Amino acid sequence: MKRLSRLLAVLVLIVGCLGWTGHQSALAANLNVMQYGVTSPILATETPRRNRVDDKMAKVRNKLDLNNSDLRDFRQYKGMFPKLGSLIILNAPYDSVEDVLKISGLTEQQKEILQQNLENFTVTPPESVFIEGDQRLNVGAYD
Repeated sequence: MKRLSRLLAVLVLIVGCLGWTGHQSALAANLNVMQYGVTSPILATETPRRNRVDDKMAKVRNKLDLNNSDLRDFRQYKGMFPKLGSLIILNAPYDSVEDVLKISGLTEQQKEILQQNLENFTVTPPESVFIEGDQRLNVGAYD
């Protein structure tokens, strides 16, 4: 019995090693992607990966989305970080950009700052990936 198991083990080892010694070439199917209207050598079933964040950012472009931006995003506008940005976030969501001027308790100076920056803002429906939890106000910006 020992002899048979040794012979079997040696045979398995030899057959396994044969794969390393011989010339093996893996042939991939040459998929003609031009017939599908695709000009790059990708699989016909592969589609570009998109997610909700990418879709939302494509809509917003270079504007600050008042319903989905976090506090750190308000740094780029003078006089808005952190106090005015926090007020905007706490009073969201907004139906239009002009709704930020209706926040109760704004000073005249804060209204002027908002008025000067209205063209830099946009409003899109709130998206859970941006506003879930405590992330909008506490973004880890402690400098």
